[in-house]
Amino acid sequence: MAVITNIEDLKRIYERRVPRMFYDYAESGSWTEQTFRENSSDFDLIRLRQRVAVDMSGRSTASQMVGQDVAMPVALAPVGLTGMQNADGEIKAARAANEFGVPFTLSTMSINSIEEVAEATGRPFWFQLYTMRDTDYTSRLIQRAKAAKCSALVITLDLQILGQRHKDLKNGLSAPPKLTPRTIANLMTKWAWGIEMLGAKRRNFGNIVGHVQGVSDNANLGAWTAEQFDPTLDWGKVAKLMEQWDGKVILKGILDAEDAKMAAKLGADAIVVSNHGGRQLDGALSSIRVLPEIMDAVGGDIEVHLDSGIRSGQDVLKALALGAKGTMIGRAFVYGLGAMGQAGVTKALEVIHRELDVTMALCGEKNVADLGRHNLLVPEDFGGRWA
Repeated sequence: MAVITNIEDLKRIYERRVPRMFYDYAESGSWTEQTFRENSSDFDLIRLRQRVAVDMSGRSTASQMVGQDVAMPVALAPVGLTGMQNADGEIKAARAANEFGVPFTLSTMSINSIEEVAEATGRPFWFQLYTMRDTDYTSRLIQRAKAAKCSALVITLDLQILGQRHKDLKNGLSAPPKLTPRTIANLMTKWAWGIEMLGAKRRNFGNIVGHVQGVSDNANLGAWTAEQFDPTLDWGKVAKLMEQWDGKVILKGILDAEDAKMAAKLGADAIVVSNHGGRQLDGALSSIRVLPEIMDAVGGDIEVHLDSGIRSGQDVLKALALGAKGTMIGRAFVYGLGAMGQAGVTKALEVIHRELDVTMALCGEKNVADLGRHNLLVPEDFGGRWA
């Protein structure tokens, strides 16, 4: 087995093992991919303050996210098509998260269904909701998540209209993959992936197929999905969804201080500062760059998490030191899943945990709760001077 020392090691194995269309699905952004790139590169602008002659024994990364005890303040983000990166991928990722002690978030656009993940894991997980035009379907989806005892509802706000991702269009992305000459040629080089997929529980969208009238297979799924994301979603509809759920709610896709204030006013339990991994509004600022402004606006009123761009424990530490209570990783765990299945997700979490723990110690801290701006050197113009 290859020696894995960082997330990039997993990414290299992932690229070799998974069909190109699914690799490109994860490793791409919208339009020019400027925001996708800056989500990661902007972390590099922040420096760490090294401290010495400090007792570093007895360290702890344990924390809480929306009242849930976590081994470290990192959750697995909702990622669509996870079950096409590796057979039964959502189940494997959820099991790895449970064993490690961090939250797993199941996407509406998952391959394994809510019920399949619940049955296979036997533990509560978070469910991410896309708001659809079909309100009856949305209501039934919420009820299914309740029945599965999901412990939090993550409502995604930044996908009312789908951003264009050039690679997905050129690859003819679908689940299962369409068998074009180009796809077949690529799949012939991914035999290990293919053999595992033959034994998968399913290879289509488990939360949709069979749960929507007129959608029984992939032939009519694509047309339904393309028309379903609700462009009329507003704060009033968000409030109604929260009322329907009547449990812990996390609002994901906040990138502006005014929107953060609205989320706090509605009474959400947490927000996720996120630009959908650079997959929606290309040209938007990176999540880490807007985090300080959002913390200044609502930091005392609502729990703030951050995703988009995290590839290391150092990135996690920087987000926490800037005020976030928790973080989410998407691509980082997908790399591990595609590379090595459940063991790869565990390895990704181990890598990030070790990096967080060691970096915290070298910054002179023993507990993640003690991290703050005093641990960082942040450029004076980090937030930017925008007219």
